Amino acid sequence: MDKKRREAEWAEAKRRCGLNAETLQMAKELGLNPRSLIKNIPSKSQPWKVPVAVWVRELYGRREERAARRRGERESQAVGNEPLSGSVQTQSDGNAPTAD
Repeated sequence: MDKKRREAEWAEAKRRCGLNAETLQMAKELGLNPRSLIKNIPSKSQPWKVPVAVWVRELYGRREERAARRRGERESQAVGNEPLSGSVQTQSDGNAPTAD
């Protein structure tokens, strides 16, 4: 019963907010719930608010940019941390260095 109610809420949010299937999927991936989408429908006295579909796409875009930036940082750190072949490594307790 709860699953049917939840699907009905998503269907109502899709209809009232003018969302397509792609934007609806983005909202679900962002962890938004249908009530929050409906609450963010701009009224005529709120001209600064963008339509919900645009808002969800902007949020999703920001999340993707942030994730790409983090992936790039991790990849650059992984490349920078690789030991060079034939290098001398020292032990942290101050003992003599050992060669590879």
